[in-house]
Amino acid sequence: MAAKPIYRVVFHQQGEVWELYVREIFQSELWGFIEVEAFVFEDASKLVVDPSTEKLRRTFEDVSRSYLPLNAIVRIDEVEREGPPRAVKSEGRVAEFPRPFAPPPRGDR
Repeated sequence: MAAKPIYRVVFHQQGEVWELYVREIFQSELWGFIEVEAFVFEDASKLVVDPSTEKLRRTFEDVSRSYLPLNAIVRIDEVEREGPPRAVKSEGRVAEFPRPFAPPPRGDR
């Protein structure tokens, strides 16, 4: 049986581009969000420590599920294996495509 897939999620977070690896991705019941859970981090016993990797590891070490806004997501890839999570300064100017932001219709009450 094949192993569970691993997803690389790249998104904008406060002037940085974060790259995380997760095992589960869902369309959230919270409109406009994607749920990510089962975070995957490389073995922490390496001699070389990347500060951005450690920052992300500390940020998500007690998080079981995170909700990411759709407009912050750059891309989601299914990959063969995890890599080092990254947090890099966003140098480019990325503008969201303008669209009306209307909530989904409510059911009859």
